[in-house]
Amino acid sequence: MATSTLIQFLAPGEAGDTSHRRQTETYIAGGTIVAGDVVAFDAGGQTNADRALYVVQAGIVATGNGLAAGVALNAAAAGEAVKVVVAGYAEDVNCAAGVAAGAVVNAAGTAAGQVEAAAATDLAVFGVTLEAEAGGTVDMIIYKQF
Repeated sequence: MATSTLIQFLAPGEAGDTSHRRQTETYIAGGTIVAGDVVAFDAGGQTNADRALYVVQAGIVATGNGLAAGVALNAAAAGEAVKVVVAGYAEDVNCAAGVAAGAVVNAAGTAAGQVEAAAATDLAVFGVTLEAEAGGTVDMIIYKQF
């Protein structure tokens, strides 16, 4: 079920799982997904409208994966429900090494399921980091795609 963007929770200092203009959607995993993975619509494994119902770990696309839907909040095996941040704040997003705070990032440019610093020639920009990468993850704001 889609989350509402009509009412915003505005209490500062609350945990990251409150709204703070974050939007989440629930999808069905089309394969194994790890919490923090960038996920993409399963256009290759599904047909018809199921392509917008199933997500998989975002595959590598050199200029950024345009099918990237968001970031998984929970791990899931094929057929299980996976909650995905599709817009707004996301914590512990899988990230390439060396990405700086404030960097505009793309999804799965050189590694599946990760964000990385975007190049000027990238076609699919995914969001912006709020901190420098540490331990393979980053907190970020995901740009609303749809």
